[in-house]
Amino acid sequence: MRLRSLAVVLCAACLLLITGGPVSLAQQQRNLFQMFWQLPAAPQRAAPQPRQRIAPAIRRREAPVVVRDDPVIPKVDVTNHIVVMGDSLGNLLAGGLDDALNNRPDVEVIHKAKPDSGLVRTDFYDWPKAVSDILAGDQKIGIGVMLVGLNDRQPIREGETVHEPLSPRWLELYRDRVDIIANAFASRRIPLIWVGAPPVQNGRLSADFVSFNELYRQRVEKAGGQYVDLWGGFVDAENRYTATGPDVSGQPTRLRLGDGIHFTVAGARKAAHFVDLVIRRIIEAAPQNSVIALPVSPETGAPSAPELQAGGVERLIDQMVAGMPTIGLPQALQARPLAGPIQPLTGQAATTEQPLLASITEARGRGDTAMQLERVFGQGIAPDPVPGRLDDYSWPR
Repeated sequence: MRLRSLAVVLCAACLLLITGGPVSLAQQQRNLFQMFWQLPAAPQRAAPQPRQRIAPAIRRREAPVVVRDDPVIPKVDVTNHIVVMGDSLGNLLAGGLDDALNNRPDVEVIHKAKPDSGLVRTDFYDWPKAVSDILAGDQKIGIGVMLVGLNDRQPIREGETVHEPLSPRWLELYRDRVDIIANAFASRRIPLIWVGAPPVQNGRLSADFVSFNELYRQRVEKAGGQYVDLWGGFVDAENRYTATGPDVSGQPTRLRLGDGIHFTVAGARKAAHFVDLVIRRIIEAAPQNSVIALPVSPETGAPSAPELQAGGVERLIDQMVAGMPTIGLPQALQARPLAGPIQPLTGQAATTEQPLLASITEARGRGDTAMQLERVFGQGIAPDPVPGRLDDYSWPR
């Protein structure tokens, strides 16, 4: 019995040695089983590989090529210096002139206005002395602009005496201060543009501004300066103060602030429009690349040119309408006139030529043709219609 068990153990050991161990024996048995039963071998799964994410391709947009056709503006030297003086209204006017003259690189607007100032309170700000200092300084000045009067409706002290506004002595003292400023510019041959005060919401103050403006106009034109009236641009159809109105482009807008005195941005631009026209006229009439200077009479100190005197422009226009030679025009205006021939819209133009009908009659003779011309041009009777012509309104048969 023991020998049999020993033999079985030895056979098992030999079998294990021949087959390569229990694992190989189990594999052989499995292969035999699959071969007899025709079962496909289970595929061996490979170890899972980590998924790699592919970054999406980024399409870079090319920057668009911008071709600018802006004109190259050459650098222009400033040759015309406009000094604006006055009170708070003058300060707003200077801002409007900056906008109005923005297309002129050769023009510079210099702000010299002093808010709350005037010609009455010389203890607060002495404008006659300030003007003398400005003209005597190093600042180049081509044209002077003055807008003042808003704070001048108050008494003037003369020693111990107090003169009420618009009294006779008050007007004399105020007139002298205007003359000092106007004559200071005239003595240096620098054009002065004095701008009249606009109407305000206060009716009593507006009435006094009318007297101020008349005094400004008389004294400045006497000294050879030019007066610009703003009144018509800030009133309604009944000549009363209005806070709204058309701007420089003709669109209705608000022109005055809520205080009824100062300009809005559109109002300042509109006020500057009237001054801008005079400034451009002076610059264009002056010789190129030279300081603007006016011929001054040695006796009076006022410009001697007839077109720069009071009402000189109107007289020149009357001469052009009448066909008279305008010898007094400056060379700049004679070489390049501001407008073409002026034709009167009312009445008959002064001419020495023969009437049209007389010349036609002489050319055609005195037969039937002359009678027909007399009938048409002299009596105003239309000629008989001709069949087939535009004036034949007969119904065709």
